[in-house]
Amino acid sequence: MKPYEQRFPWTLDWNLLRTFMVVVEQRGISRAADFLGLKQPTISAALKRLEDATGHELVIRKPNEFSVTRAGSLLYKECSLVFGAVSQLPSLLAVGGEELRGHISITTTSHVISPHLDDTLHGFAMAHPKVTFSVTVADSEEIEARVRQNRVSFGICLLHKIPSNLKARILYREYFGLFCGPRHRLFDRKRITLPDLEGETSVSFQTESDQGALRPVAQLRARAKLAPGWRGVSSNLHELRRMIVAGIGIGALPLHVAQRDVELGRLRQLPPYDALPLVNLYLLTNPRRKLPDAEEAFIAACGTLMDDVALEERTYR
Repeated sequence: MKPYEQRFPWTLDWNLLRTFMVVVEQRGISRAADFLGLKQPTISAALKRLEDATGHELVIRKPNEFSVTRAGSLLYKECSLVFGAVSQLPSLLAVGGEELRGHISITTTSHVISPHLDDTLHGFAMAHPKVTFSVTVADSEEIEARVRQNRVSFGICLLHKIPSNLKARILYREYFGLFCGPRHRLFDRKRITLPDLEGETSVSFQTESDQGALRPVAQLRARAKLAPGWRGVSSNLHELRRMIVAGIGIGALPLHVAQRDVELGRLRQLPPYDALPLVNLYLLTNPRRKLPDAEEAFIAACGTLMDDVALEERTYR
């Protein structure tokens, strides 16, 4: 290493990295100041000190414009990894006696319904009463980013493709179908055929696109010849269901998730009824992350589930 590179980690104020990460994530100095409870000149000065220390312009600051330079983007990725490593220190140090202790942070996409996962979670909680849990809901792209940046130990999400350097296993699979709510004009019709759906307005998940994790669902919408575009969109299954029930448009939902609403007369499944899209829900982990004992044990329990229960049985219809 060059002398400058050897001195750099010893002379750098590491708080500047945290401040820079917030500036990038908040997309501006004033927003970062509000987020951190500091004054704007303080954030500007910290950013200037970091740029002087690195020898690179990190953020382009102009009136009504904010952008991150190439050097800034590279530094942000490394800051995220550092933040992820530091954030897990308390759980790594939470060592008890022979009894397993610690905290498990579950980051999941909205409305993950899996009896097998529930059984695993129940069994683990009963076997380890000193372990605590928290659940954070985020969209699948955000979950993938957090796992990749080493900010969480694992996530449950949809994937368009398996990310490099990460490990993904199918936790369960679900079929999607089209549904309408009781306020929709087709809800009470005695018989509905596929041509009846042509030109109808629809609501969709944000990941229903050619490059999204729910691309097969977008193809189902195209098969039904629904009106181009969408009238409502959400990354949250609860809110998408709300729009369907409210009659804003036809939307796709997992069959086993919508089953209870169908039985109660809140939703009605629409054609087509055959060759429906099958979507995988993945358990996503980062092999490079040092896992606390509790999270390592829980991921191992999920691995046992996937090893012992055939995928066909974990496919919900």
